[in-house]
Amino acid sequence: MYSQGLIGADGSTDESQEVLAAFQQRIDAEEKIEPNDFMPQGYRRTLIRQIGQHAHSEIVGMLPEGNWITRAPTLKRKAALLAKVQDEGGHGLYLYSAAETLGVSREEMTEELLAGKAKYSSIFNYPTLTWADIGTIGWLVDGAAIMNQIPLCRCSFGPYARAMIRVCKEESFHQRQGYEIVMTLAQGTPEQKAMAQESLDRWWWPVLMMFGPHDADSQHGDQSMAWKIKRFSNDELRQKFVDATVPQAEYLGLTLPDPDLKWNPEKNGGQGGHDFGAIDWDEFWAVVKGRGAMNRQRVEARRKAWEEGAWVREAALVHAQKRAERNRLMTQAAE
Repeated sequence: MYSQGLIGADGSTDESQEVLAAFQQRIDAEEKIEPNDFMPQGYRRTLIRQIGQHAHSEIVGMLPEGNWITRAPTLKRKAALLAKVQDEGGHGLYLYSAAETLGVSREEMTEELLAGKAKYSSIFNYPTLTWADIGTIGWLVDGAAIMNQIPLCRCSFGPYARAMIRVCKEESFHQRQGYEIVMTLAQGTPEQKAMAQESLDRWWWPVLMMFGPHDADSQHGDQSMAWKIKRFSNDELRQKFVDATVPQAEYLGLTLPDPDLKWNPEKNGGQGGHDFGAIDWDEFWAVVKGRGAMNRQRVEARRKAWEEGAWVREAALVHAQKRAERNRLMTQAAE
């Protein structure tokens, strides 16, 4: 979940019960809320927080994979990874644009990120040590993101829902691309299979943390679901991901690093599901609070790009102003 379970969200709102009831009626009727429509301040703040976290995650998520573009093993792999990283940049653009319709600027969101007030997904604070990590990220990280993002296509806020339709199509391709990399390694030499297994061992638990805290510790999850910003709780999404991933790992001949993982036929209302071990939440919160292996490097890389790109943003703004003035003069002359 790239929005990390809405850590730091504030769904409180001051509108009257009558106003909130009328808004909720629209939500329950599955109407899309558009930027110029009335919305409670808590709804707006929650969306800005979630979409901002999501956008930051897409941009910061380019860094661990971009690290391997020049070291990909073949030209085909290099081209595919380059295209994927470019896609992630596009996803960030869609999401920042969706957030801007809520009255927040991209500059504000970025400054909050650099100041440590805004978060991005904890998963991107882990290093990519081997080529197998690129496959594992596509298979597991993008797979976990898709598990959350497909329901977001039905988010009650129109611009976010529409942006997610294209994002999900591209993320689905990324997930298949990653799985194919891992499968190639798993079916390769003993050394290649060992590399794939070692990567899976390192990434499995951090990926489960992506869905955010347990429902009991997620303060604003119920309100987000009532407003249909989210459609499933953190624990529901985590369970869906585990159940979907276990048979994929079995097909690859890889072992998920959890001795407590087992099938429970009574889970999910008798439909069956997998029990799995306890997550190390101390590690999760340490990473969220900035003490992960790559937190400092990720933020500094983002700061460097933001500061060194200032002249490009300024030049683009001046060009747009000149073009608008030229169009205005041409229109005036034509009249």
